Amino acid sequence: MSFTPDIDLAAIPLEQRGAVAALVREVAELKDINKRLEHLVAELNHAVHGKRSEKLSEDERQLAFEDLETATSEVEARKETSAFSERAKKRTKPAARRNIGNLPDHLPRIEQVIEPDSLECPCGCGEMHRIGEDRSERLDIVPAQLRVIVTVRPKYACRSCTDGVTQLPAPAHLIEGGLPTEATIAHVLVSKYADHCPLYRQSQILARSGIDIHRATLADWTGKAAFHLKPVVDRLAEHVKTSTKLFMDETTAPVLDPGRGRTKTGYLWALARDDRSWGGGDPPGVVYFYAPGRGGENAERFLAGFNGILQLDGYQGYNRLTRPSRKGGDPIRVAHCWSHARRKLKEVFDRDGSQIAAEGLRQIAGFYSVEADIRGTSPGQRLSARQARTAPLVAEFGQWLQRERLRVSVKSRLGEKLAYIHRHWEGLQTFLTDGRVEIDSNSIENLIRPIALNRKNALFAGHDEGGNAWGRIASLVETAKINGVEPFAYLKATLEAIANGYPKSRIDDLLPWNFKASS
Repeated sequence: MSFTPDIDLAAIPLEQRGAVAALVREVAELKDINKRLEHLVAELNHAVHGKRSEKLSEDERQLAFEDLETATSEVEARKETSAFSERAKKRTKPAARRNIGNLPDHLPRIEQVIEPDSLECPCGCGEMHRIGEDRSERLDIVPAQLRVIVTVRPKYACRSCTDGVTQLPAPAHLIEGGLPTEATIAHVLVSKYADHCPLYRQSQILARSGIDIHRATLADWTGKAAFHLKPVVDRLAEHVKTSTKLFMDETTAPVLDPGRGRTKTGYLWALARDDRSWGGGDPPGVVYFYAPGRGGENAERFLAGFNGILQLDGYQGYNRLTRPSRKGGDPIRVAHCWSHARRKLKEVFDRDGSQIAAEGLRQIAGFYSVEADIRGTSPGQRLSARQARTAPLVAEFGQWLQRERLRVSVKSRLGEKLAYIHRHWEGLQTFLTDGRVEIDSNSIENLIRPIALNRKNALFAGHDEGGNAWGRIASLVETAKINGVEPFAYLKATLEAIANGYPKSRIDDLLPWNFKASS
């Protein structure tokens, strides 16, 4: 909760109230930032000095440190963009922040000389002469190639007077005074969140090229990028939730719990739009939200503002979304997944060879046969075919289900599977009433797979804060991929645009599906 000093603005002269109110807001913001930093420092100390910290392997410690440092850097970026920080910059010139490491001489240098538009002296004395220059170096990464970008800014002065020095300002950078170009930052993000390579391993890879950059530095870059990309991800979520039909699923995201010397179970919730199967006009997109638990209140919070049909599996935590008391919108209509229903019967058949399960699988195969015939057609055509061909098959399956439930013990393995299908029977029929609805939620499960792969390679997130960054960057990477956009090119261009002050009023231009690669 923000801290607000108890100040009576009425007692302050009218012409000073605006300035005082601004200072009060700035003080409150800085107190919030400091409180956040104190919390992260405490978490870091707990990871290092906690009673069971000795149980952590070196890899586990590295993951914990990089995610905590990413979170700290994100808070610092917020502090640097505050109004207080902007005024401080005007009063004093900040010292350049030098990152750990150096740029070896053997790396190729590409000089970018930034010349003034005119060399004519402002006082009319004639042409100015070059008297010096400022040079800066940043590490740039082109996939499979390391190089150094050298920015040269010549200074020109008039020989006849002392008032005619001209030099162009340095170009804007996402990380002022830092080593990386925006391309380098994009490469780190894609390597971590798309190629599943943790930061400490990236540090080891760079070391093989003679570049000594600690994983703490890479975490700093990642945290700043996560901060600056947050508005784009928030807008992506808003855009996706304007749809009237979405998919949702959740998957485990193991998170290191340093105080206990083991991992705890966090969750990444995927909210996706994919209307390509029926020619919908909205581009596909996915947003991953991190939560430390699987409670249905998390889904309710993430879905605030969405009204429509939600396609999902049978997890009972979603039930609260269908109630009149739902927070954040109207009761949601659920479309359950026939693939999950089929999977329940397949498990029994594979284990026991049950002929009842085999019959259920045969009937469900009839539904999918119709779906194969109508794939890619319009919603109206899909709905007509389903009502004419699939609805009688589903009705027959429903009668079969009720008969078999009376014959099979509810405590048996098969009885449990039939009961599962019965509980979700209403949602399993939703696809018969709306041609936009899919027969299953396989689309969202395909979007969950990259998260599972990252989980396998990175083992776990180093901290809850790492889960948030994981979800944020993965949202942009995976949305780019399903729109046929190369993630590195997209992130590079987006970070460059943000560094150059891209206007918030045009933030939609930065969404992955609006990206156009330069020729």
